[in-house]
Amino acid sequence: QVQLVQSGEGLVQAGGSLRLSCAASGRAVSTYFMSWFRQAPGKEREFVAAINWIGSESYANSVKGRFTISRDNAKNTVYLQVNDLKAEDTAVYFCAAGRRGIGANEIDYWGQGTQVTVSS
Repeated sequence: QVQLVQSGEGLVQAGGSLRLSCAASGRAVSTYFMSWFRQAPGKEREFVAAINWIGSESYANSVKGRFTISRDNAKNTVYLQVNDLKAEDTAVYFCAAGRRGIGANEIDYWGQGTQVTVSS
């Protein structure tokens, strides 16, 4: 019952910034665990950030201090602000919604993915 539509992909030089958006329809994002994952070429999908219904945030160690997840309830949209981008941040980024959590078996809905490419 939830559709996640992502936007904000781009090509950025190292040190640059982007804001990725994940607009939801059908249900309020504030009632889900919302998260961002990414998959780099030749690598497995990895967790990036998450925010729960209260607003508590969680981040992978690799992005702490550089990435920020946020939620705009009025727009029913979750964002990932990515700052100080590094070449190793290059990946397809996916937003996800989980009613029970963000584990592999707890994701109920996925966005279509947005490409972030960082040139070194």
